[in-house]
Amino acid sequence: MTAASGQYGRLVVEGLLARGAPVAAVVRRPERAAGLAALGAEVRYGDYDDAASLRTAFAGGERLLLVSSPELDTGRRVAQHVRAVDAARAAGVGLLAYTSFLGAGTRAEGVTAAHHATERHIEASGLPHLLLRHPYYSDAFLHAGLREAVAAGVLEDGTGGRGLNTASRADLAEAAVRLLTGQPVRAAYDLTGAPWTYRELAETLTRVSGGTVTYTGRTAPVPGPAGWLDAQVRAGALEDWTDDLAALLGRPPASLEEAVREVLGK
Repeated sequence: MTAASGQYGRLVVEGLLARGAPVAAVVRRPERAAGLAALGAEVRYGDYDDAASLRTAFAGGERLLLVSSPELDTGRRVAQHVRAVDAARAAGVGLLAYTSFLGAGTRAEGVTAAHHATERHIEASGLPHLLLRHPYYSDAFLHAGLREAVAAGVLEDGTGGRGLNTASRADLAEAAVRLLTGQPVRAAYDLTGAPWTYRELAETLTRVSGGTVTYTGRTAPVPGPAGWLDAQVRAGALEDWTDDLAALLGRPPASLEEAVREVLGK
């Protein structure tokens, strides 16, 4: 699998090894991946910008999990993914799984643009493939900053009360492990957690912390990525929901309360 030293990648490696599956962990800096080797993975060098390195890294792989590049420039990101897909085909990989994004199957704008182009290239490659369409990770919204809301007794919300379909890295990694070690019945899975709202989050913070956290809407935009995410939620972009993740896990995905308890250490 690629990007094996990232937070999501390491969880997948751990899950695969726990099931007895041999893992080749492809990373850009092998010297920083001693922890993966200690777990029992074979560490290989592979760089999305170096096609030859990818062909070598993928050699002998029966199944490949291609974790999408973190590159922000759409054109460069697509080019990196194309190199990886072509390298997988050249290496004779039997199944290519790709971490895509919700909506990428039908939309090619904004955050889905690179994923849409990658999905089309994967389909055209002729490789047996598996598309794991992720939502935003829960920790983009549910993080240590919630402790400040508890301390202040106020949770500000710029999402207009719309729903969010986030999921935890751990649940998404477990779903990938189950698919990679099993027999997928479909070529694409839209993976989401149970929808939640910031009003529900304030109620959960109150219940878990034992204090009172009041919900208040915010109309003034905040700068940077947080403001951009707020706008996405206000537009309803995070309200699509499926039961694919729950079905793969064989249980409900991590709940809002479970996520809050983890953040607050409760």
